[in-house]
Amino acid sequence: MKKLFILFCAAASATAFPAAAQTFSTGTYNVRQLNAADDARGDGWQQRLPVIASLIRFHDFDIFGAQEVFHSQLEDLLGALPGYGYTGVGRDDGAEAGEYSAVFYKRDRFELLDSGHFWLAEDPSRPNKGWDAKYVRICCWGRFFDRETRERFWFFTLHTDHKGERAQVESCRLVLDKIRTMCRGERAVLTGDFNVGETSESYAVLRDSELLADTYDLAEIKYAWTGTENGFDPDRKTFRHIDYVFVTPGFRVLRYGILTDTYRSEEPVGSAKPFRARTPSDHFPVLVELAFTK
Repeated sequence: MKKLFILFCAAASATAFPAAAQTFSTGTYNVRQLNAADDARGDGWQQRLPVIASLIRFHDFDIFGAQEVFHSQLEDLLGALPGYGYTGVGRDDGAEAGEYSAVFYKRDRFELLDSGHFWLAEDPSRPNKGWDAKYVRICCWGRFFDRETRERFWFFTLHTDHKGERAQVESCRLVLDKIRTMCRGERAVLTGDFNVGETSESYAVLRDSELLADTYDLAEIKYAWTGTENGFDPDRKTFRHIDYVFVTPGFRVLRYGILTDTYRSEEPVGSAKPFRARTPSDHFPVLVELAFTK
């Protein structure tokens, strides 16, 4: 009877979650660009970098999209995250200038089969502002082979414009078209800072596409008690998930979390409190656990 009970528990566990090798953790993280105002306020990059790197290592991201990454920040992150590779380019010149939307991945697990980028604009082949956008915007992608599962998939990450509403909508339409024509039915993950909430037209373009689904909606376990924008205020509560992870069919979404990790900085002598709670970025990262399905 005892053996039967053990076998039953093992079978139930296997049904609840796939074997560990069949899953991987992904996500999106706007790490906040270099900014002199942040330095003056005590939220400078050099203070935040070790916290961000520790967060990524502790939560064990296997592959993730990162936004607002300048080239020097890219080098800092690679130095602080041994074992990770990346693909991506700067949006201003397709090389090293301007913000990257980069894909970071564990080199020992994933093989980068192909990579590229396109601009979120009427002419996606060169750096230019699209539609009514305030800034040049880019989407970077990689096609990967997972050595553990022997599966292939595509990974896209982007940062849509924060002002131009038409640019937001048309950028999402462009990305959908690229996924359809490039991936040709292979699984794909789309991550990024979309600068919009769930009631926006551009979000609806993706949600109603019959190609992509928001992992928040599909997740079997959710940990999300606030939105993803925090403005460097750990006490702020928001209601918009402006940073998203979308997936095509072919994935099971086991867990979804908005990670509200904070750290403490020492305050000047004479302050009301000796330490202050701070956030590593003005966005909270999103962490998602996925499993491949047939």
